[in-house]
Amino acid sequence: MTVLTGTPLAGRVAVITGASSGIGAATALRLAGLGAKVAVMARRKDRLDDLVATVQAAGGTAIALPVDVTGRESVNDAAAEVAERLGTADLVVNNAGVQLISPITDLRQDDWQRQIDLNITGVMNVIGAFLPHLTAAAGSGRPADLITTSSIAATRILEKFSVYSGTKAYISHLTRLLRVELGPKNIRVATIEPGMVDTELPSHVTDPDASALMEGLLTEIDPLRSADVAETVAFIAAAPRHVNLTEITILPTAQAV
Repeated sequence: MTVLTGTPLAGRVAVITGASSGIGAATALRLAGLGAKVAVMARRKDRLDDLVATVQAAGGTAIALPVDVTGRESVNDAAAEVAERLGTADLVVNNAGVQLISPITDLRQDDWQRQIDLNITGVMNVIGAFLPHLTAAAGSGRPADLITTSSIAATRILEKFSVYSGTKAYISHLTRLLRVELGPKNIRVATIEPGMVDTELPSHVTDPDASALMEGLLTEIDPLRSADVAETVAFIAAAPRHVNLTEITILPTAQAV
């Protein structure tokens, strides 16, 4: 992949959810470095404030929006604040998510619900709040991107991943369906399906055996870094307006499944 240089995203307004760490934080830094104004969303205000300070210290523009994306009204309020402070968002990175793998027979129903709430409902809340922004941007002739973070778990059959994989399969297929409706409106819809990424996500796993499995994978192979995925997001967004890179799977070279 060509590494982007200069400011190909100058003039664009980007919203990144799940931006307090990992892929979201790296994506915010990368998009800001390429000239976009960024609004970073997550629950942890202290981390967002640190991220905004880093962007600003480098000469970029960023605002922090401490929001739980599972709350529809909070996300709608955040969309209004983006419009007021930065302008119409034309690049939405729908990245917030959680991974809580365990055997289905453990009946960890609270974990099931948390994944559904964040990985599905949260994604839909962000789409509902920011689709009017994207529609307006595309209608005025600007690029408009809706990019969602899925996972290779959307298509791989992985033991103990049932609910998590189901939420990611929803995202990947939703992306295909949205493209049918939004592509003719010149809104690009894309999903990224990463393999093993060295982020804090595995630390969310509550099942001891599953946690050991994830930690083992991280030590057995050279995993992706958050910056690798961020570069992929930037590449999608910087493509010419008539080019939609619809589904990208990104794996560590040594990852077999």
